[in-house]
Amino acid sequence: MAKNSKHCSFCGRPEAQVGFFIMGQEGAQICNECAEQAAEIVKENSISKSKLPKLQKEQVPKPIEIKEFLDEYVIGQEEAKKYLSVAVYNHYKRLMQEKTNDDVEIEKSNIIMVGYTGTGKTLLARTIAKKLHVPFTIVDATVLTEAGYVGEDIESILTRLLQVADYDVKAAERGIVFIDEIDKIARKGDNPSITRDVSGEGVQQGLLKLLEGAVVNVPPQGGRKHPDQKMIAVNTQNILFVCGGAFDGIEKKIASRLNTRVVGYNAAMENEQVDKNNLLQYIAPQDLKSFGLIPEIIGRLPILTYLEPLDRIALRRILTEPKNSIIKQYNKLFKMDQIDLVFEMEALDYIVDKAIEFKLGARGLRSITETIIMDKMYEMPSKNEKNLVISLEYAQSKIEKTNINRLKIA
Repeated sequence: MAKNSKHCSFCGRPEAQVGFFIMGQEGAQICNECAEQAAEIVKENSISKSKLPKLQKEQVPKPIEIKEFLDEYVIGQEEAKKYLSVAVYNHYKRLMQEKTNDDVEIEKSNIIMVGYTGTGKTLLARTIAKKLHVPFTIVDATVLTEAGYVGEDIESILTRLLQVADYDVKAAERGIVFIDEIDKIARKGDNPSITRDVSGEGVQQGLLKLLEGAVVNVPPQGGRKHPDQKMIAVNTQNILFVCGGAFDGIEKKIASRLNTRVVGYNAAMENEQVDKNNLLQYIAPQDLKSFGLIPEIIGRLPILTYLEPLDRIALRRILTEPKNSIIKQYNKLFKMDQIDLVFEMEALDYIVDKAIEFKLGARGLRSITETIIMDKMYEMPSKNEKNLVISLEYAQSKIEKTNINRLKIA
């Protein structure tokens, strides 16, 4: 083609029929529409080829190794850590299973974790993500609504997983998704809705196909789907789903179920052994149903575990012992200004007592600590002082002068 020709070197259309040309060497030129098509072809080709190496059995961490790693960051919750470690290990083995003639196919075991707010559900998920060799993402169920309504589509869960996997579909299809606040999509009443429950039962119905395993068309950039949008097909057959929620008030459902089974003198004697301070340990699938989860979704979350309520000893350990403990974080912040921060033992005990009083759990430890040392974080960087000691008297004075009581849960 002549150097001065005003035709696209790819499609041959003249300048009048296209937006603009991108010039190349030897007089070659490509129109904007052909350039866009070429970019799409390159993107599709990169998506179709997985760069994730094949898992080797010797590289897979054993359940005990996974739990030991969790122990470094999460205090207590032995039961939940054991269930989570086994589930992740079995997920790896399932990914490595080879086709045999015995027709035995290992099915995935999705998990649901129930625990009070601030007991470490999200922390467990974030911590275990550091140990994994597969894509992992955390999504919030509270933003999901049924298709066609304000909010995010169910498929946005997989969009996050695709983004973490750098749009490597094959890698995303063997990933793990943690769905937080699963209790917020519970049915609003005990009976099936006569009106549309677009953020509750409607979302549960939409999640069924993801949890069970299906090929889902996912918008690559998230948001609402529309007919002209290009979709990416993702098979959820090998994606492990871990769900977590506080299920506030489910203790009443558990207590009611335990009481209804009490018949006769011997049963009453057995009932006295029930630990009323930790009813979550007796949780069963029927309690989730009573709370508002539909039977179909409970059946697709076969592994049910719970998190222990945090007592004073656990909260005290959480404050200082984990690798990423709150006190260690503040020590590091002050150390960056060459300031040595020291908390007296009585001050640490006071922080724990306030967290228990306000019923804030482990999450409240940070807000209380931040309130106590906020003024020092404001003043100290501009001073020449290199040592800071937080005493019980100082901690009490700061708490009493603030409006932290508004955090108190009735």
